[in-house]
Amino acid sequence: QVQLVESGGGLVQAGGSLRLSCAASGNIFSINAMRWFRQGPGKQRELVATITSVRSTNYADSVKGRFTIARDNAKMMVYLQMNSLKPEDTAVYYCNADLKIWRYSDYEEYWGQGTQVTVSS
Repeated sequence: QVQLVESGGGLVQAGGSLRLSCAASGNIFSINAMRWFRQGPGKQRELVATITSVRSTNYADSVKGRFTIARDNAKMMVYLQMNSLKPEDTAVYYCNADLKIWRYSDYEEYWGQGTQVTVSS
Protein backbone atom coordinates (compact mmCIF):
# COMPACT_ATOMS: atom_id res chain seq x y z
CA GLN A 1 0.00 0.00 0.00
CA VAL A 2 1.54 3.30 -1.16
CA GLN A 3 0.73 6.63 0.40
CA LEU A 4 1.91 10.20 0.89
CA VAL A 5 1.25 11.81 4.26
CA GLU A 6 1.70 15.53 4.94
CA SER A 7 2.37 17.14 8.29
CA GLY A 8 3.42 20.49 9.71
CA GLY A 9 0.44 22.65 8.85
CA GLY A 10 -1.12 25.00 11.35
CA LEU A 11 -2.03 28.55 12.24
CA VAL A 12 0.64 31.25 12.06
CA GLN A 13 0.76 35.03 12.02
CA ALA A 14 1.67 36.97 8.91
CA GLY A 15 5.44 37.14 8.58
CA GLY A 16 5.91 33.84 10.34
CA SER A 17 7.24 30.53 9.08
CA LEU A 18 6.13 26.94 8.75
CA ARG A 19 7.83 23.82 7.48
CA LEU A 20 5.68 21.21 5.80
CA SER A 21 6.79 17.61 5.51
CA CYS A 22 5.56 14.81 3.29
CA ALA A 23 6.52 11.18 3.80
CA ALA A 24 6.16 8.57 1.10
CA SER A 25 5.75 4.98 2.18
CA GLY A 26 4.96 1.59 0.74
CA ASN A 27 6.42 -0.68 -1.90
CA ILE A 28 8.11 2.14 -3.82
CA PHE A 29 10.86 1.37 -6.30
CA SER A 30 11.75 4.93 -7.20
CA ILE A 31 10.54 8.50 -6.93
CA ASN A 32 10.83 10.98 -9.76
CA ALA A 33 9.55 14.54 -9.36
CA MET A 34 7.93 15.68 -6.13
CA ARG A 35 5.67 18.70 -5.83
CA TRP A 36 3.62 20.84 -3.52
CA PHE A 37 0.22 22.13 -4.57
CA ARG A 38 -2.19 24.31 -2.67
CA GLN A 39 -5.85 25.18 -2.86
CA GLY A 40 -7.21 28.25 -1.12
CA PRO A 41 -10.87 28.87 -0.28
CA GLY A 42 -12.86 29.32 -3.48
CA LYS A 43 -9.77 28.94 -5.65
CA GLN A 44 -8.45 26.28 -7.99
CA ARG A 45 -5.57 24.07 -7.01
CA GLU A 46 -2.25 25.58 -8.03
CA LEU A 47 1.28 24.27 -8.31
CA VAL A 48 3.50 25.85 -5.67
CA ALA A 49 6.87 24.14 -6.11
CA THR A 50 8.54 21.24 -7.90
CA ILE A 51 11.74 19.37 -7.22
CA THR A 52 13.12 16.81 -9.66
CA SER A 53 15.06 13.65 -8.94
CA VAL A 54 18.30 15.61 -9.38
CA ARG A 55 17.07 18.43 -7.14
CA SER A 56 16.30 20.96 -9.81
CA THR A 57 13.58 23.27 -8.44
CA ASN A 58 10.85 25.51 -9.76
CA TYR A 59 8.47 27.83 -7.93
CA ALA A 60 5.29 29.72 -8.55
CA ASP A 61 5.96 33.44 -8.91
CA SER A 62 3.83 34.16 -5.85
CA VAL A 63 6.19 32.23 -3.55
CA LYS A 64 9.61 32.82 -5.10
CA GLY A 65 12.09 34.07 -2.55
CA ARG A 66 9.87 32.97 0.34
CA PHE A 67 9.39 29.21 -0.07
CA THR A 68 12.00 26.50 -0.48
CA ILE A 69 11.35 22.91 -1.55
CA ALA A 70 13.79 20.15 -0.61
CA ARG A 71 13.89 16.37 -0.58
CA ASP A 72 15.58 13.55 1.29
CA ASN A 73 15.71 10.53 -0.98
CA ALA A 74 16.93 8.16 1.74
CA LYS A 75 13.91 9.03 3.89
CA MET A 76 11.58 9.35 0.89
CA MET A 77 10.47 12.74 2.10
CA VAL A 78 9.87 16.15 0.59
CA TYR A 79 9.69 19.42 2.51
CA LEU A 80 8.38 22.91 1.96
CA GLN A 81 9.94 25.65 4.05
CA MET A 82 7.60 28.63 4.05
CA ASN A 83 8.93 31.99 5.26
CA SER A 84 7.45 35.48 5.34
CA LEU A 85 3.97 34.01 5.18
CA LYS A 86 1.08 36.15 3.99
CA PRO A 87 -2.67 35.73 4.53
CA GLU A 88 -2.99 34.89 0.83
CA ASP A 89 -0.89 31.78 1.49
CA THR A 90 -3.81 30.34 3.46
CA ALA A 91 -4.75 27.07 1.77
CA VAL A 92 -4.75 23.33 2.02
CA TYR A 93 -1.32 22.18 0.90
CA TYR A 94 -1.00 18.89 -0.93
CA CYS A 95 2.04 16.72 -1.49
CA ASN A 96 2.35 15.17 -4.94
CA ALA A 97 4.89 12.71 -6.33
CA ASP A 98 5.58 10.54 -9.35
CA LEU A 99 6.12 7.07 -7.92
CA LYS A 100 7.22 3.80 -9.48
CA ILE A 101 5.99 0.76 -7.60
CA TRP A 102 7.91 -2.50 -7.38
CA ARG A 103 7.02 -4.84 -10.27
CA TYR A 104 5.22 -2.08 -12.15
CA SER A 105 6.84 -0.43 -15.18
CA ASP A 106 5.32 3.04 -15.21
CA TYR A 107 5.44 6.05 -12.93
CA GLU A 108 2.09 7.18 -11.58
CA GLU A 109 1.13 10.38 -9.83
CA TYR A 110 0.12 10.12 -6.16
CA TRP A 111 -1.41 12.67 -3.81
CA GLY A 112 -1.40 13.21 -0.09
CA GLN A 113 -4.51 14.05 1.88
CA GLY A 114 -3.53 17.67 2.43
CA THR A 115 -2.61 19.78 5.44
CA GLN A 116 -4.21 23.10 6.37
CA VAL A 117 -2.10 26.24 6.55
CA THR A 118 -3.80 29.35 7.92
CA VAL A 119 -2.02 32.70 8.04
CA SER A 120 -3.62 35.39 10.18
CA SER A 121 -3.08 39.13 9.94
